[in-house]
Amino acid sequence: DNVFDETSTTKDVYAKTTKGIIDSVVGGFNGTVFAYGQTSSGKTHTMQGCEGEPGIIPLAVKDVFEAIEASEGREFLVRVSYLEIYNEQMMDLLSKESRLQIKEDPDRGVYVSGLKEEIVTSPTQVLSLIEKGVARRHVGETNMNAASSRSHTIFRMVVESRATDAAPSDTRDAVLVATLNLVDLAGSERVLKTGAEGTRLKEGANINKSLLHLGRVINLLAESSGDKSTGHIPFRDSKLTRILEPALGGNSKTAVVCNVTPAATHAEETHSTLRFAMRAKRITNNATVNEVVSESALIKRQQREIEELRKKLGGEGGGSVSNDEINALRREMLEAELERERLANELEQEREERDKAQREASAKIDNLTKLVLRTDADAEEEK
Repeated sequence: DNVFDETSTTKDVYAKTTKGIIDSVVGGFNGTVFAYGQTSSGKTHTMQGCEGEPGIIPLAVKDVFEAIEASEGREFLVRVSYLEIYNEQMMDLLSKESRLQIKEDPDRGVYVSGLKEEIVTSPTQVLSLIEKGVARRHVGETNMNAASSRSHTIFRMVVESRATDAAPSDTRDAVLVATLNLVDLAGSERVLKTGAEGTRLKEGANINKSLLHLGRVINLLAESSGDKSTGHIPFRDSKLTRILEPALGGNSKTAVVCNVTPAATHAEETHSTLRFAMRAKRITNNATVNEVVSESALIKRQQREIEELRKKLGGEGGGSVSNDEINALRREMLEAELERERLANELEQEREERDKAQREASAKIDNLTKLVLRTDADAEEEK
């Protein structure tokens, strides 16, 4: 645990809280970092930073690629997504897709179906996508913050890696798939201090509600830490806690940065944030390396296609195939694979919506039928 005063920089915070997690992610461990605290306490500055002082997110992106460059004997595939939770509605900050659903899979764990994932190859490309997402995020002015975040955001990097062809065949079959969540939470609010009205009031109410659910989950996990007979933990009560479920007492190396303000007028909120930190500190996670041996890893499926393509091209008398040509084809196939997954998710959602509409129509017909029967019975009695 660490305490940072007004002289500390975002790099200081990053070095103590996040750097070790980033190194672990490249090694196959899941990682999560999120900032928590009242509105206007510096959470977004801590996570995003500003010109001349990068925050945790850009510093993490830079270190992920540096760690990949330093890794010998492995090849990597990195993809990113950017999710916003606004008024308990999920929104994709990298596309206009709005039909998002939370799902769970034995291999992928908890994920958001329909969320666009971009395959990335450099920090510059990632930072450009982050800038695009930040521009779409909901912000608004209150008495406490001229640019108050009105939503929670989760920037996610999925890092897949496999041993190169030079490695033994038994190690090449295993793929490491790690997920890094970098979370910027909206701040808790008090109406008397923010002066929120109308839309801002509704936003504040939803922010407080989701943070209340998060606090409840943290409290229950802290009380039951180490107790295998834990009762029900209400992760499903909010989208935020559902998505962060693996990071809270699960398979993840997690850091919580609690932001407070030294102003005496906010002493009560500061005390509340510190209590949250004390509870979070008691939670025990069980992080393990995520090794995938099935075909669910993108990098594994595509590698087989690349090998088949290389053999085919070589067998047609076309001579040797350059690495640049192979990499270009590989990228096209990866993007096509992600697009196929997205379309499959859309079809599944349409089928679920159609089934739901049919059930509602059947229920409506049943109710109308019962109403007609009751009306006929009443008419008979009157006779």
